[in-house]
Amino acid sequence: MFIVTIDEDQCSGCSECTESCPAHLLSFVEDKAQVTGDESECLGCESCITVCPSGAISIAEM
Repeated sequence: MFIVTIDEDQCSGCSECTESCPAHLLSFVEDKAQVTGDESECLGCESCITVCPSGAISIAEM
């Protein structure tokens, strides 16, 4: 299981991560990315981390 964390202060609001997540866990809410899906569905692929220009996303394996 993976835990996705988004630092809203660092998030630039580009929405790149929401488009890249194959599990559709991330959504664009009030100009910021947020985890809105079931985190147990996270694949740990780190595609969201790769595309985030501001480095606002981290993933931890539990």
